[in-house]
Amino acid sequence: MTTGPRPFLGYWPDPADEPAGGIDALGRDPIALVSPDGAVVRGVLWTPPAGTPWHTAVALTHPRGDFSVHYACPLLAAAGYAVLGFSTRYVNNDIDCLHENCVTDVHTAIAELRRRGATSVVLLGNSGGGSLMALSQATAMATGATGTVGDGLGDAFVALAAHPGEGVFMLQVIDPSITDEADPFSVDPELDMYDPGNGWRPWPEPSTYDPAWLTRYRLAQRDRVARIDAVAQAALDQRAEARSESRAVPHGSAAWNHARRRAIHARYLTIYRTLADPAYLDLSIDPDNRALGTVFAVGDPLDGNYGYAGLARTMTARGWLSTWSGLSSGAKLADTMPSVTVPTLVVHPTGDTEIRTRQAEEIRDAAGADDVTYVTIDGAPHYLHGHRVQAVDTIVTWLRDRGF
Repeated sequence: MTTGPRPFLGYWPDPADEPAGGIDALGRDPIALVSPDGAVVRGVLWTPPAGTPWHTAVALTHPRGDFSVHYACPLLAAAGYAVLGFSTRYVNNDIDCLHENCVTDVHTAIAELRRRGATSVVLLGNSGGGSLMALSQATAMATGATGTVGDGLGDAFVALAAHPGEGVFMLQVIDPSITDEADPFSVDPELDMYDPGNGWRPWPEPSTYDPAWLTRYRLAQRDRVARIDAVAQAALDQRAEARSESRAVPHGSAAWNHARRRAIHARYLTIYRTLADPAYLDLSIDPDNRALGTVFAVGDPLDGNYGYAGLARTMTARGWLSTWSGLSSGAKLADTMPSVTVPTLVVHPTGDTEIRTRQAEEIRDAAGADDVTYVTIDGAPHYLHGHRVQAVDTIVTWLRDRGF
């Protein structure tokens, strides 16, 4: 077994999660691809030990995370699969992340797996990769991966601790009490989950929120997202209008010069306080096996809501609409899963602080496949620490039962 330190989000924080025989016997080939529109897609192709034939490949990625060393890669390779963990063009750069371009990157990676001899491809969507992989499959079903309508991208789909979409997730965590987007401390106390008058108690005490208040809170979250959407869309409309103006005036003129500047301007949005889900502090909301808190803050979620953590803090207008808006993004599993008609496995860790059991069941129910399996990993957290071998064994058994 290979020893030594492991990065927290790398292979395994716990060496006990390594496959039998360690990782040294596995193939690990760096991959660098160029998408049809010129973007670079990088990853690592993990393969079974030398001499072990493979015919099924598993692909996994995330809109902005590097999945080349995802914990599932070596475990799946040791089980006899080729595994391509890769990153999109937006690795570690959420600011201008466009899911539509991420789909192109996924298609590029899958085409490479087919070129290398994969007779079957499994799309593995973990966390934010779930909505991306489902969108990629749905897009392929609509346009045809090889130009034929209805020609899908993958032959099986696995959702592992997948949330219903990054934008949908934002709808449940954005702080609706902010009254001025330019002032991170502005607050409407009636909508503040961190206000004692609404049921909050100091960490680590649990809070208790009234159901009627929670209903108002959820509606206010949607209202804030809608307001940000309006600002973002207005910026894009102004840009498009300026492009039209620049084409209507003489090239090089003062009017053209002025319009051109507005036509290329990219509006950036600063979005404060994006870690305020009352369910983090009140376990009676969508009860499951989760602990108090969130994976995005060590300890008190308030620290993440007001501190350096949180999500989507700086976004371009188009990046917000494509990725983090639960009202505008196309990467919503409720919309895409009906087009995922290949055999589907949904694996949900019931101790996940971010994804509710109710949401995992909704993903299962939205699937368009005749063959849908739903499995829970009791007590497991979002990153499956301590349960990774169990989760991957579940996936491997499911794949083998279906001839993959």
